Amino acid sequence: MAEVIRMPRLSDTMTEGVIAAWHKKVGDKVKPGDVLADVETDKATMELESYQDGTILYIGVDKGKAAPIDGILAVIGKEGEDYKALLKNDAPPKAAEKQTEETEKSSSKVETVEKASAPKAEAKTVSLPEGAKEIRMPLLSDTMTEGKIIAWNKKVGDKVKSDDVLAEVETDKATMDVVGYEEGTLLYVGVEAGKAAKVNEIIAIVGKPGTDVAAYVAAEKNKPAAGNAPAPEATEKETAPAANTEVVEQQEDNSSDNGRIKASPLAKKMAADKGVDLSQISGSGDNGRITKRDVESFDPSKAVKPTAKSAAASTSGMAEGYTDTPLTQMRKTIARRLGESMYTAPHFYLTMEMNMDNAIAARESMNEVSPVKISFNDIIIKACATALRSHPDVNSSWMGDFIRHNHHIHIGTAVAVPEGLIVPVVRFADHKTLSQIAGETKELYGKARDKKLQPTEFSGNTFTISNLGMMDIDAFTAIINPPDSCILAIGRIKEIVVKKGDGFGVTNVMNVTLSCDHRSVDGAVGAAFLQTLKTLIENPVRMLV
Repeated sequence: MAEVIRMPRLSDTMTEGVIAAWHKKVGDKVKPGDVLADVETDKATMELESYQDGTILYIGVDKGKAAPIDGILAVIGKEGEDYKALLKNDAPPKAAEKQTEETEKSSSKVETVEKASAPKAEAKTVSLPEGAKEIRMPLLSDTMTEGKIIAWNKKVGDKVKSDDVLAEVETDKATMDVVGYEEGTLLYVGVEAGKAAKVNEIIAIVGKPGTDVAAYVAAEKNKPAAGNAPAPEATEKETAPAANTEVVEQQEDNSSDNGRIKASPLAKKMAADKGVDLSQISGSGDNGRITKRDVESFDPSKAVKPTAKSAAASTSGMAEGYTDTPLTQMRKTIARRLGESMYTAPHFYLTMEMNMDNAIAARESMNEVSPVKISFNDIIIKACATALRSHPDVNSSWMGDFIRHNHHIHIGTAVAVPEGLIVPVVRFADHKTLSQIAGETKELYGKARDKKLQPTEFSGNTFTISNLGMMDIDAFTAIINPPDSCILAIGRIKEIVVKKGDGFGVTNVMNVTLSCDHRSVDGAVGAAFLQTLKTLIENPVRMLV
């Protein structure tokens, strides 16, 4: 019997997905595990796999078009099977064609905005000229409210192809390339380089040469601010990226003028597969962009040699001075979210000293047989996850007018990156062995450093750990990572002298401090959690039972 393939919900804020590419066509045979299509969501581009055998009988959404969650994407069945009855109960989605000013916030189908409502002062609706396509600032992470244009690679009047990189955008998570799917002429640039644009704000318009978009742009600018700049709460829950926008994470490069390599996604993949350093390749594309052809023809003997930057001229005397460093989008988000947490959630702090002698001995013994090296942080993650099972009030979230007690245990660990902090998440940590946790954290931390974390890998935490022990910090307090109710700050393991028998000896201790949101966790609850945690860390064998 034929089976309908529907648009899955791939993130908690997703309302629709854009088909970035089809890997199969009508008539093709498929089997479980085959990748049917690439789907662009509000968080990332993901692969859509088949879960059954059969033949593709029908494809309902063209490449580059969007489909709502649960919308029919394709039908798989036996060759020649009649599938049309399956489509009768699913009317084609038309909501995107009739978006008003309010629902425009959650639409990623930018080609339909010509029917959006004009300001009250206008007698008629100003429509986007035929053939013109908007490019809006997409929502690239669950915490993003705006993106900063680092550089424009095209200027008004330039011809653009469907795979040209139009601009580089800095978000709170990474720096991305914005690639337009449409071919034509760049008619309008709405945000200057170095300036930020709110999520869903128009940043450019592409269309036929000579098309006049001035009236439409003026009408858009005269709309109420809420029409183009949704509040942070609405943005995080509703806004989806523009359908004609593709985002590709960039890599670092010290040789380019803005500190980043300009390379096509395919060129980056080929270079990674070949083990070639992109900084050694001279690009032949627009503005020195590295293309597939450049990687294929790369000769190591002709590699680009990095040039040393000249030092500033020395002065004969001392002088006062300073450097103003613009905030990255990640740093802005850290400031906003942790500022809100610190001044909204009533924090209190509980500190406890734990003996680490048994943990040190257990770790040495386990690493003799573990396929992956287990760190002290991995032991702490496992101990916290085990303790949270016995103290569900600590594994809770303050939701404003109710407290959410999470049945799952997802442990986040704060990781420092050059732009700030990101929190990779070990999901269902209480069900994983120490070796599994060690392998997963190693992979997650590597992705965090390389800016390759997927949205599901840095969101959804129910409890967070911040460890500065490796930096010789004895003890500190951490700010709660919303919506968690608690965060555990870990200090270093140090030797102290203690009385042993009739004499003295040394033992290893570690200080931990639990920051609690007093709205959802009381002092006695937090203290009981730390007592359980202390028992587990001082006797690691107990968490293995």
